[in-house]
Amino acid sequence: MQLKPEQLAQHLQKHLAPVYLIHGDELLLVQEAADAIRAAARARDYADREVLTVERDFDWNRLTEASNNLSLFAERRILEVRLPTGKPGDAGGKALRAYAARPAEDTLLLIISGKLDAQQRKSKWVTDLEAAGVGVPVWPVDARALPAWIRARMRAAGLQPTPAAVDLLAERIEGNLLACAQEIDKLALLVGEGPVDAAAVTAAVADSARFDVFGLVDSALAGEPGRSLRMLVGLRGEGVEPVLVVWALARELRTLAAMAWETAHGESPGQVMARHRVWKARQGPIGKALTRHRLDTWLDLLRRCAHLDQMVKGQAPGNVWDELVQLCLLLAGRPLPLAGEELGVRS
Repeated sequence: MQLKPEQLAQHLQKHLAPVYLIHGDELLLVQEAADAIRAAARARDYADREVLTVERDFDWNRLTEASNNLSLFAERRILEVRLPTGKPGDAGGKALRAYAARPAEDTLLLIISGKLDAQQRKSKWVTDLEAAGVGVPVWPVDARALPAWIRARMRAAGLQPTPAAVDLLAERIEGNLLACAQEIDKLALLVGEGPVDAAAVTAAVADSARFDVFGLVDSALAGEPGRSLRMLVGLRGEGVEPVLVVWALARELRTLAAMAWETAHGESPGQVMARHRVWKARQGPIGKALTRHRLDTWLDLLRRCAHLDQMVKGQAPGNVWDELVQLCLLLAGRPLPLAGEELGVRS
């Protein structure tokens, strides 16, 4: 069976399965799911724990040996397998399927894996483990769902946040759930239980925003110039090389220019996105972008990106980050600011 992370606590109060598979790349949520399972196991007298970390050339016979050895002890034990890559290989897949077919007695197998793609989630070792126990897929909290996540977590910590406080914290900690959880804990210590407004958040919370290149692209496509520029400032502050930003933008613009040509010749955005296999989660921002700009604008954006590529390679003069600001603004549908005009972006 499969459970969402938020369903896990209620499940663990009633039942403890012999096998749990947690997978995802949102570190905080993966850690908390694993901690909840360990705590539930300890409450049921699983007193010992053995950890196997799967690295290159890992011998999967160790899993078989460990599961067999556990039966020699009187105590119940947790057998924890950490699979950072999410790829056990042929030998690992066979070992995990064999374990799922006959789980060891008085043993809880806890597998903590990195993110699994769609094909991996359908593989035999995953489906067999879920059939023998519980799978817990952990997905990132997207920008739209982040305020609700923050509000619930603050209330769980005894805080009563105003909407402005939640929005400010979401902006300051965008994309970094671990930092967000730490800041909420800090707020709880500083202000105690009760109301929390934006002023308290401003005073207590450091700007721990973590921005990624692909999030920047999606924000610009969605027509969000302010957020795009905050993300660009964040990327620069984190020391991200501009060549990575240019690469991500160029890759997207090449596809969008082709899609724009098709829509300009009579096809609907929905038909075009289906042909280009645009993921459902990205159809919204890409659909908005296709209707925002005409074909000649997409071709101009692509030319600007080619010029940026020359600048990154030292073949053209100019400031790459300044040019990236202009490109992102144009992509988001905002006219370029005049000299000295404020962008209205808090960095």
